[in-house]
Amino acid sequence: MKKMNWATLVNDKRFGLEDYHDPKKNLTRTDFRRDYDRLVFSSPFRRLQNKTQVFPLPGSIFVHNRLTHSMEVACVGKSMADNIALALKQKYAAGMPVEHFDHLGDIVAAACLAHDLGNPPFGHSGEKAIGTFFSEGEGLKLKPMFTRDQWCDLTCFEGNANAFRLLTHQFNGRRKGGFAMTYSTLASIVKYPFESELAKKGKFGFFSTEKEDFAKVATELGMLRLSEEGEPLRYARHPLVYIVEAADDICYEVMDIEDAHKLKILSTDEVTNALLAFFEPAKRAHMEEVMARVADPNEKIAYLRSCVVGALVEQCALTFIENEDAILEGRFEGSLLKNIRSLEREGYERCAEISLSKIYRSAEVVDIELAGNRIITFLLERLVGAVLEPDLHYSRLLLAKFPDQYDVAAPTQFGKIQAVLDHVSAMTDVYALDLYRKLNGMSLPAV
Repeated sequence: MKKMNWATLVNDKRFGLEDYHDPKKNLTRTDFRRDYDRLVFSSPFRRLQNKTQVFPLPGSIFVHNRLTHSMEVACVGKSMADNIALALKQKYAAGMPVEHFDHLGDIVAAACLAHDLGNPPFGHSGEKAIGTFFSEGEGLKLKPMFTRDQWCDLTCFEGNANAFRLLTHQFNGRRKGGFAMTYSTLASIVKYPFESELAKKGKFGFFSTEKEDFAKVATELGMLRLSEEGEPLRYARHPLVYIVEAADDICYEVMDIEDAHKLKILSTDEVTNALLAFFEPAKRAHMEEVMARVADPNEKIAYLRSCVVGALVEQCALTFIENEDAILEGRFEGSLLKNIRSLEREGYERCAEISLSKIYRSAEVVDIELAGNRIITFLLERLVGAVLEPDLHYSRLLLAKFPDQYDVAAPTQFGKIQAVLDHVSAMTDVYALDLYRKLNGMSLPAV
């Protein structure tokens, strides 16, 4: 059976800068660490501070946004990857060089920082608003313009695929290779390594315009191709994707519950009972003793949250090590969290049920989804109309507001639509709302 090889999966070659690659260079700061630093100092990463995670952007109570979420995911992912790397170095110490395992933590940390870069404003409802604009809304009439794979790209618009595009596409005036990230970091953010024709519940890994780019990365890394020639492109995941995914799932599930407690959507007793359920009775008794020394309910919940995150990191790392062969052979089923020990898995599933019934359907969350859907749909109606009919007076006014990096005069209709989606998905919640108000005449410049 074919099997991926760690020696090729860990590759510091930079996308778009392959001709400058020097694998023998000796740097105190590795290229994987440079990926991390490059992301931290980038504009798309900074914009995440004004993008909704789940709850509306904060008033008097600070809750997570996309930026704080991504930073926490990077911390959790690096810890998990470091645990796994240590075990792998011990496992392979006698049979192969193990230096490449030293880089797993930095690769995963960088991928975690980048995993949400392609998400539009207003949380996951923003993704849905873009897809349904084409599948149900005004954009449906455009279907005859596009090929099957292009139409799938539009109707299944996916933030993960958009992140890969953002990191690799050469926008107007920008350098070749986009962010010029290392091959390993790029592969580690693609949770669904197949094209949109194979989308499962709207999930896929790269648009048709980046299909060849992803294939280039996957081939260089020795990722297993699961499709035959002539079939829609599909690969087995890069192993580090499982770590990024687990870190993301741990953070959004546990932190959403902590945020809901701060917003008084969930009571202290509800959250305490849910988080204590992750532990054996003896451990629970010790944790209750610790909490008894603290009066602040938020501090109690923060302590429980840290314990739960630590337990899930440990269990996911163990699951990865136990299933390493299956992961490298592309036959591992499900996520790491779905394969951990039953105690922690059932605790996580209970938290997921609470989130679904009491958080994601709460008035605050539904309101932001309704508002976000309306704002994004309106902006798409106006901006798509402008790029398709650029000679109209109103279109010229709108096109003047596009940043120069987006190719609104692309040679193809699909390219023009992608320019709109690049622009809209890059917007913060605040910018999108401001533009919506201006285009509706609800906000005027000061005179």
